[in-house]
Parts: sequence; structure tokens; C-alpha cells
Amino acid sequence: MVRKENRLHSPMYFFLANISVIDIFYTTNIVPQMLATFLIKIYVISYTGCISQFFIHICLGSAECLILAIMAFDRYVAVCNPLHYLSIMNYTVCIYLIAGMWAIAITANLPPLFSVCQLHFCGRNTINHFFCDAPPLLEVSCEGSETVEFVNFVVAASMIMSSFSIIMLSYGLIIRAIIFISKTGRKKKTFSTCVSHLIVVAIFFGSLIIMYVRPNYANTAEYNKIVSVCYTMVTPMMNPVIYTFRNKDIKHSLRSHFICHDV
Repeated sequence: MVRKENRLHSPMYFFLANISVIDIFYTTNIVPQMLATFLIKIYVISYTGCISQFFIHICLGSAECLILAIMAFDRYVAVCNPLHYLSIMNYTVCIYLIAGMWAIAITANLPPLFSVCQLHFCGRNTINHFFCDAPPLLEVSCEGSETVEFVNFVVAASMIMSSFSIIMLSYGLIIRAIIFISKTGRKKKTFSTCVSHLIVVAIFFGSLIIMYVRPNYANTAEYNKIVSVCYTMVTPMMNPVIYTFRNKDIKHSLRSHFICHDV
């Protein structure tokens, strides 16, 4: 719809299109294997498949953190600098932001990938999880897990906390600007939008912080699986509802599109 509708050719919808792509690949990387495990009882994954799933997972997770930060900054510019919004968030800037997002998400996660590849496994390599992630892989490794744990912790903490700080700063400035809006209706609408966005941010980053921003992964296998569901399935499921289906322009475009096709 963003590509087809001229009214949706703006930075906000450009970023929404990108977050939809991330969420599609994010869930596709994990959910099919999870369903195969639960429904068809296929419990085996190759070493290459496991490492690939791990790397794709951490890259897309990092990309989601970064794009949520970009979208928070975009909303800050739109609310706090509306007259200069299109000049600040022009097409070139948007392209650079998305290109930088993917470059950082991939390169920053190369050290965790290389460190996990150095793990040694012996005995029965059965991970207590529904996808290949650092904590369950560390639990079944025979040796060398301390360095891998440290590398994963540093990269995850840096990525998560830096993105989360940008989001909190942006929304803090947005809320301060909302307070000074004179029109009650506009103030209520803007505040409602911010609250809904912050709910998604709280669920996603809250689960990531609980999962990764702690130095010790041990003895929390069942708890890790519950927390993982929040950021691998719940957040991607909520994003379309919060960011698109509650959006007036998106709903109007979808309605117009389907009505035209019906006619």
C-alpha cells in the first residue's frame, strides 16, 4: 500500500514499510521451525542451519531495535519541528538511515557469530529452546563459553541500550512538546499515539533487556523460552495493529483499494 498510494509517500510510512519487512523475516526465521517442532515433532536442525538461524535472528533483532529508534526520532522531528520536517527527513536522509541501520545490524553482529562458531560441542547436543539462540547454545557447549558469553553480552547491551536511550529521549521531548499543545483534541490524539508506540517499545525492549543484558545465562532455560516469545512473536504481531491498522491514512488506503477492486 505504501508503494501504491501517493498519500503514503512520506518518511513515516517508508519506515513502517521497512519495519514490516523486518518483522516478516524475523518471524519467518523462527516460527516455521518452532511449528515443525511442536506439531510435526521434528526436533533436528543441522549445525549450519542452527548457526544461520542464530545470525539471522540477532541481525534482524538489532535491525528492529535500530528502526524503532529511527522511527522515534522521526516522530520527534514531526512533532517538535513540523515546519522543517520534510527538509530534515528528506528522501536522501531516509535512505541513509535505513542503509546505516542494516550496515550496523550486520557488522555489529559479526563478532557474536564468530565467537559462537568457536564453541565446542560434545555429547548429546540437545538445546532446551524452540530456536537457536546464544543462551541455549552456551548451555550445551563443552568449553570456551565465557568469552562467547562476554562478546554476546557486550554487543547486545550496546545495541539494546543505545537504541532504547534514543527512543526514551525522543519520546521524552515529544511528551514535553505535547504538554504545550493548546488544542485539547490534537493533544489527546498525539498523546494516544505516543502511548501505543511506547507499549510496543516496552514489550520488545523489556524482554530483550531481561534476556540479554545480564552477564549470566545459566539456569534460566524455561524462563528464557517464555521471554523469547515476547520479542519473537508478540511484538511482530502487535506492530501491524499499533502502527498501521490504527492509522487513519492506512485504513483509508486499504478501504479504497479493496472497494476499487470489488467494483
